[in-house]
Amino acid sequence: MNTAITEQHLSKPAYIYVRQSTLAQVRFHQESTERQYALRDKALALGWPNTAIRILDRDLGVSGAQMTGREDFKTLVADVSMGQVGAVFALEVSRLSRSNLDWHRLLELCALTHTLVIDADGCYDPGNFNDGLLLGLKGTMAQAELHFLRGRLQGGKLNKAQKGELRFPLPVGLCYNDEGRIVLDPDNEVRGAVQLVFRLFQETGSAYAVVRRFVENSLRFPKRAYGGAWAGQLIWGQLSHRRVLGLIKNPAYAGTYVFGRYQYCKRITPQGEVHKRMQLVPKVDWRVHLPGHHEGYITLEEFEQNQQRLECNRTNGAQTLLSGPAREGLTLLQGLLICGCCGRAITIRYQSHGSIYPVYLCSWKRREGLATKDCIHVRADLLDKAITDEVLKVLRPAELKLALAAFKELEQRDQAIMRQWQMRIERAQYEAALAERRYQECDPANRLVASTLERRWNEAMLRVEQIAAEAAQFEAQKARVATPEQKTKVLALARNLPRLWQAPSTQAKDRKRMLRFLIRDITVEKLPDQRQLILHVRWQGGACTNVNVNLPKPIAEAMRYPTAIVERVRELFQHLSASQIVVQFNHEGLRSPHGKAFTLAMIKWIQYKYRIVSFCLKRPDEMTVKQLAHYLDISTYVVYYWIERNIVQARKLDVHGPWWITLTASKEQVLRDWIRNSGHLQSQHANI
Repeated sequence: MNTAITEQHLSKPAYIYVRQSTLAQVRFHQESTERQYALRDKALALGWPNTAIRILDRDLGVSGAQMTGREDFKTLVADVSMGQVGAVFALEVSRLSRSNLDWHRLLELCALTHTLVIDADGCYDPGNFNDGLLLGLKGTMAQAELHFLRGRLQGGKLNKAQKGELRFPLPVGLCYNDEGRIVLDPDNEVRGAVQLVFRLFQETGSAYAVVRRFVENSLRFPKRAYGGAWAGQLIWGQLSHRRVLGLIKNPAYAGTYVFGRYQYCKRITPQGEVHKRMQLVPKVDWRVHLPGHHEGYITLEEFEQNQQRLECNRTNGAQTLLSGPAREGLTLLQGLLICGCCGRAITIRYQSHGSIYPVYLCSWKRREGLATKDCIHVRADLLDKAITDEVLKVLRPAELKLALAAFKELEQRDQAIMRQWQMRIERAQYEAALAERRYQECDPANRLVASTLERRWNEAMLRVEQIAAEAAQFEAQKARVATPEQKTKVLALARNLPRLWQAPSTQAKDRKRMLRFLIRDITVEKLPDQRQLILHVRWQGGACTNVNVNLPKPIAEAMRYPTAIVERVRELFQHLSASQIVVQFNHEGLRSPHGKAFTLAMIKWIQYKYRIVSFCLKRPDEMTVKQLAHYLDISTYVVYYWIERNIVQARKLDVHGPWWITLTASKEQVLRDWIRNSGHLQSQHANI
């Protein structure tokens, strides 16, 4: 060994690389760590001075399978590449690297810079062919050894898992008994909390809704600590959305033993480093799947239904065309409508014209430049009303049965929540009794300990009172359907389901949830050249029905007078005046397109717009006021004077109509004599 070491090597520092693969090895396998640090004595014996020896030990507890995370190994490679290292000391090759890529890169750099590699077996010069070959074989065997170790360990775990005997940390609500079998947690409060999560998810259909119910009812949820000083202890806190998803997606709650749900996946970062991350494995690729292995909180069928519901709740999946649970909003068919033109989901838009008007819209083809108009653009209230009428018609035979089921569900939910509060009080009482017992068992003379135990006892008793007060307050605030009188009211409402559906106290979210229980999806088809939609309703049971919806006319067409009204006006003008037609229409109860009673202006507009010629109702022997005034060469005021005093015979059809005067020969002579003898009329003629 001494013959390979030259003055050139001794003039450069010696690097001693120290590494253990895991922190557990650092803590419990200290002999290996001591042997690696002892390489310092070996470097001193080979001639390196104490000041020229550098120990690299920052990689303790880091795996050597890759360079990522090994800062001291990076330092070693960098210094070797710059020719600043005389020799690299390691207990064995596997301490430096278990990756052939990293190992051969280090050997190549050592060969270029004439750096020695020294381990427990000897001293090697990577620039020498035989030494380099031997070091390459050692590196290959180190990597192969890692593969063999992993294969043996994983094979043993898999064999034990296939028998359902491999133990691993269980989720909250499950634990191991004395025989090593998985059983439900013996703590009633823990079991009640887990059962309540599944019950609320079945009721609401949303993980966020479950969290909100827990917050509204001031409920806590447990988690069990694993490892450390708190191993096995229950820690109560707030329920989070992530915890709810973990419970619903875990098949252990359905009594299924699973191994291989997660696996590590390697990826290369933009910096060129290899990172490992955990990823979920599809169900078909689970290595062990043993249904019915132990008692669960839900059945396997309920577990599969929950997974489908979660998948439908996604809004970012390409396969979830109709997604999401019932949410707030004015529309009832949100998330249920499919466009019959392009097959996309119909969305909701809110338009404002002094108020909020929701519309159902599908504009995919127009956005993609495939059409110039929207596929579907219809007022939401038209479709909501049509589907509501159809649903109420379907539910009418089962109204009473649904009411009883809803009443029972309310009672069960109320009882489950109050049971959680009662168990929380019982736990606080147990902790107070335990604190009291510890205080009683304490030596009174030891005041330092006794005062601390007395304080803990007082705090435990105050906690009992606080929880009891919160439970009483919660029970007082929550209106529960419990009395026979309330039950009678509920059943009475059930017999009139449309009234209950339209009641202001019924939230839109509850209506949507009921629709989702009954309807799977609705395809909206718009008929060409017709103002009509066909709603193809696909029910949850598989049946399909069609509902026709007539679309309202455009505003211009809706405000136009119907053809029947116009033709009736044309007909009545043959023997009636405009004022008489108004009286006739209002007597018959006819209304304009605006819903108002007819007026003279409306009839005149119809006559003008449609060029209706009125029939002349004046008799041949009658004269108008102007005609008579011109005939007798007098003013029209004189004619009106005669009409007012019944000097001439005149008539008119209505108040606003013209006067028609009948003039006989004798009456004409009388009028001419009147004009001749009248001094006022004579003066008018003279002025003219």
